[in-house]
Amino acid sequence: MKVRRVVAGTQNGKAVFLADGFAPQTHEYKNIPGFATSLIWQTVASPSLPEAFDDPVQASSSLLPQPGETKCLAVSFPPDSVFQSSDFNPEEAHAEQQRHLLGLYECFDPERPGMHASPTVDYGIVVKGPLILELDDGQIRELASGDIVVQQGNIHAWRNPGTEPALVTFVLIGAHVLR
Repeated sequence: MKVRRVVAGTQNGKAVFLADGFAPQTHEYKNIPGFATSLIWQTVASPSLPEAFDDPVQASSSLLPQPGETKCLAVSFPPDSVFQSSDFNPEEAHAEQQRHLLGLYECFDPERPGMHASPTVDYGIVVKGPLILELDDGQIRELASGDIVVQQGNIHAWRNPGTEPALVTFVLIGAHVLR
């Protein structure tokens, strides 16, 4: 999955394009064909509007934002058939996710595949569907291209009933957990 990232800003009082290229942190999971993550951008809790281009993604070590911070993440979800294939090796996939889903990996429930909750408010824009959002009590919603999901730290999983990878762009906003 190659995600183009165009960054605009201001230099010397003039609007300029600061970057135009592929997202600098992309990982296509070789053990889960069709699964990919690209960190597009991130901000600190109180972002400022810089004069120079300093790519905040280059120094990122986590996909999970701290309270008040944001992360913009593009995720390609493979069809469910990938996980049912005789070629799928769950141990290798698990190890690869542990290496590359930094910060988010720890949010997954090892007893319920795919189920996870993060201390974030998430805006998810379905770029290419179909996709199913499943809650931990079994409720589901079928989503199509253009649908937008708002999640508030709830337990959920994503399922792709289609035959092609589905694509969602997420804006994750780090939150304080009050429970």
